[in-house]
Amino acid sequence: MAEIIQRDGTWAFDGTTIRITPGLHRSVPLFRQTYGEIAVPLEAVSSVVFEPERKRGRLRLRLREGADPLLHATGGRLPDPADPYRLVVNVDRSGVAEYLAEEVRQALLLDQVPRDPTKTFLLPGPPVPVSVRSSDGTVSFDGVQVRIDWSATSDRVKRATGPRILALGELVQVEWLPNTGYENGFLRFVTRETAYSKMPPEKDPYALDLWGSARRDLLTALVATAVTARLPHPSTRTGAPLARLPHQPTAALPPTADHHDVLLRRLRELGELHRDGVLTDEEFARTKAAVLREF
Repeated sequence: MAEIIQRDGTWAFDGTTIRITPGLHRSVPLFRQTYGEIAVPLEAVSSVVFEPERKRGRLRLRLREGADPLLHATGGRLPDPADPYRLVVNVDRSGVAEYLAEEVRQALLLDQVPRDPTKTFLLPGPPVPVSVRSSDGTVSFDGVQVRIDWSATSDRVKRATGPRILALGELVQVEWLPNTGYENGFLRFVTRETAYSKMPPEKDPYALDLWGSARRDLLTALVATAVTARLPHPSTRTGAPLARLPHQPTAALPPTADHHDVLLRRLRELGELHRDGVLTDEEFARTKAAVLREF
């Protein structure tokens, strides 16, 4: 077995699987520590390289397109230090890093692993349930539905619609952009009805606006990945990314008096926001439709 242990983490290769364990040092980003250990099957690997530098080098693992829900959900936008497929290597361990990389390359040749895109995810993504508190609210996913509970600082439009609950079968895809600390990010859940919505994240009741701690907001990628791993593989949407997908109906619950009162209150609040000019006609119509669908 080839293995390299560094402060940044540990990579071990047994001939069939590359096991990546993040380091526990405070220099290791919170996202990698939270995501935890990743077992990468050899069939998911495209290539591996060691990039030597003057003081330290970097091992980089490249996966086949479509193999990993994390890479698909984040679209290559993870900050470099948060990338779990990158290992910082001290200069005195360069030889070990080169050896591990060569062992992986030889195994790829012997097993004749193709480099073309996969038609299914080969990694499972993070386990569920998963819940992350962000600057705009708390988003949770239990494997069946997504729930967003807005924070006290969320836009009034969002708070007026109340908690957002989305069944997995309603979703077409997930869109994620990191909060860099200089520019806001967002986590948006796209449904058939909202696929072409132009509503900004700060007002969109299907999106979290990420504007607070960049370190904490980065954890929303955990939810994005967990949901993506359970949606149809992107290869099924080739050429038609927003094509109609099979819908998983949810059982309708009879309305109660409490539900009716909440519905009326939210509609009144939306009407007031519309009259005050906070909501445009389009925003009012879309948000009202979202509230009615919720009930």
